[in-house]
Amino acid sequence: MNDITHKIKSIRTAIASAIVKVSAAQTIERIKNNDVPKGNIFEFSRAAALLAVKNTSNVIPDCHPLPVESCSITSEILEDTIKITVEVKTIYRTGVEVEAMHGASIAALTMYDMLKPIDKGVEIQNIKLEYKKGGKSDYTDIPKREVTAAVIACSDSISAGKKQDKAGKAIIAILEKYGIKIVEYSIIPDEMEMIQEKVKTFCKPGMDMLIFTGGTGLSPRDVTPESVLPLLEREVPGIMEAARTYGQERMPYAMVSRGVAGFRGNTLVITTPGSTRGAEETMEALFPYVLHLFRVADGARHS
Repeated sequence: MNDITHKIKSIRTAIASAIVKVSAAQTIERIKNNDVPKGNIFEFSRAAALLAVKNTSNVIPDCHPLPVESCSITSEILEDTIKITVEVKTIYRTGVEVEAMHGASIAALTMYDMLKPIDKGVEIQNIKLEYKKGGKSDYTDIPKREVTAAVIACSDSISAGKKQDKAGKAIIAILEKYGIKIVEYSIIPDEMEMIQEKVKTFCKPGMDMLIFTGGTGLSPRDVTPESVLPLLEREVPGIMEAARTYGQERMPYAMVSRGVAGFRGNTLVITTPGSTRGAEETMEALFPYVLHLFRVADGARHS
């Protein structure tokens, strides 16, 4: 199966349909009169669809097991056809379109099985996905203009040449994946004055983001949050809450990260852990979703 551990949970919805076509008008009449020998086709097909939706991963090998948190099945008679509609919802990391289509197809097959003794010409037609929503593609609200960023690695050992910076380069790779222009990349020691100087230098018109990596832990030299927070004009606590929640689901030590985020002027400042894994997980949790902030801000400035 595909690895979905890097994805965030979001509400996912899918609607699928299937058509059952009968060959005789009396078949429809017998359905309406509940005169099918095997029973009520709507009740049986609904139960079958529910079972199919909940067991999709058991019969389709590459589907992930997931919590089915809502499922509705409706059937409508349209002249010589019956349209089955299945809607499935979940809050999870992957979508439910296969679950919805599986439910619709099994409902249709159940109707076929129940109707074939009285109608040898019954057919199943047009099993298809009608609608889907949810996931990263629905929240990729990237501004149409160019977005700029500066990346600063804060580390005594890296600035002294004792270690290589991997976290900063990982951040740059993720930013470039979304078409963000990197206008500055530098390495500085864990010094409050130098960190604050970077904030004052790069929080200016034309700079959309300033991202620090390192110095968010609990060692005596970890001073990035203390350096950045007093200079923020509008803190956005939810940004780092989202990052810590994402990290906590993957590694319990994420709870000790003290990262902060917010705006100074029109520049969004984000502080990430100094470990490569911590920095990558923070970026995965936040991007491309935080880019929505610039789309909103751009609209407000031009309204």
